[in-house]
Amino acid sequence: MLNSTPKTSAKPPVHALLLAGGRSKRMGRDKADLLYEGRTQLERTLELLAQLNIPASLSIRDGQSLPKSAVNAGVSPIYDHPNLQNIGPLGGMISALTELSGYALLVLACDLPFLDIATLEMLLANREPTCLATAYRSSHDGLPEPLCAIWEPHCISNVSQSLQDGIRCPRKILIQGNTHLLSLPSPEALDNINTPDEYEEAVSRLQISK
Repeated sequence: MLNSTPKTSAKPPVHALLLAGGRSKRMGRDKADLLYEGRTQLERTLELLAQLNIPASLSIRDGQSLPKSAVNAGVSPIYDHPNLQNIGPLGGMISALTELSGYALLVLACDLPFLDIATLEMLLANREPTCLATAYRSSHDGLPEPLCAIWEPHCISNVSQSLQDGIRCPRKILIQGNTHLLSLPSPEALDNINTPDEYEEAVSRLQISK
């Protein structure tokens, strides 16, 4: 169990949580291990975090094997707690908020091939620790993007209560809560991929953008 609680500060340190506990049914394989320009999605994300000197853990469900790229990178797993199984990203987030008490979580989905350093730098630079979270507005519908967001340590009470109230959607929690919202510096930075066709399109878009 990870238990390195930081000293109290006005601005808690950030620890990245990479969400890889989904079953990827539409994709048919682990999205963290999809290759883009010779590197897996997980490796690309870890490289961005390394540039920012942010430690990272991988959120996975109980009984799930670590993705090969996570094993190679030596990333520590945080397993969903027994009472938080099969409820999606929220289960992994609550498990990590409990495990990493005192840290803010930079929650990142493992299917963001267009995520770049500028997007993460802006998120960190404009973080508002007094709010529930700092997040971007979606470039598609204007609603909060919960899976590239900084969730503050004190949000655990709000998130846990939301789960008790039957709310499992992180986006809905941000909509209803005190969320600091930012505009994306690059509209496509948080475009995600869920199917083989979307994966092939993403690979082509990355090649064209070079």
